[in-house]
Amino acid sequence: MKRAFDVVVASALLTLLSPLELLAFTAMAVDMLVRPSNRGGFLYREPRVSRGETFDLLKLRTLRSDVLAEARGHARLLELEPGNLTWAGRRILKPWYLDELPQLWNVLRGDISLVGPRPWPPELVERQVAEGYDYRNRVAAGLTGPAQVAKGSGRAYLDLDLEYVEALHQLNGWQLVHHDLGILRRTVTVLARGEGLEY
Repeated sequence: MKRAFDVVVASALLTLLSPLELLAFTAMAVDMLVRPSNRGGFLYREPRVSRGETFDLLKLRTLRSDVLAEARGHARLLELEPGNLTWAGRRILKPWYLDELPQLWNVLRGDISLVGPRPWPPELVERQVAEGYDYRNRVAAGLTGPAQVAKGSGRAYLDLDLEYVEALHQLNGWQLVHHDLGILRRTVTVLARGEGLEY
C-alpha cells in the first residue's frame, strides 16, 4: 500500500510541478550562460543509504562546479556557505527547495519513499550504527519525514525518526498512508510559510 501510494503521488507531483521544474532548468541555463564560473551539469548525484543499500540521490546542482569537486559525495555542508552557490542556486533553487525535485524520480525508482527518515551518506550511517541505531539499514529513507517538519518543536530528529519506524511496524496499509499524508501536509505547510525544512 505504501509503495502504491508513493508511485501515484510522486507521478502526480512530477506532473503538477512541471512548471517549477521548467523554471528551475531555465534559471540554471541562463545563469550558466551569463556566469562562466557557474557552468556545469544540471544534475548531480550523492551516495546515500536506504534500506541498507547505497544509491545515487538526485539533486539539481546548486554549487559552483569548482566547489562541487570538493564535496566528495556530501555537498550539504558546502551549501550552507552562500558564496559556494551559483546565482540560480542561491536565489531560486535553495529558497524554494527546487533542487530536491529530482528526488521524486528516486521515489518512482523505489530508491526512497515519499515519507521516512532522510537518506544519509554512508559514513554518517556507519557512525549512527556504531552508536546503536541501525534503522537506516532496515527501512526506506524518505523525501521528507517527521524530523523535517518539526520546526520549533525542540524534539531531536532521532526520536522523531524512531517514532516513525515504530509506526511502520504497527500501522496497517491504510493507516500508514493516512499517517504519511499528514506528514506530507505538514511539509507543504512549512514550505508555504517559507520556514524551510530541517535537513
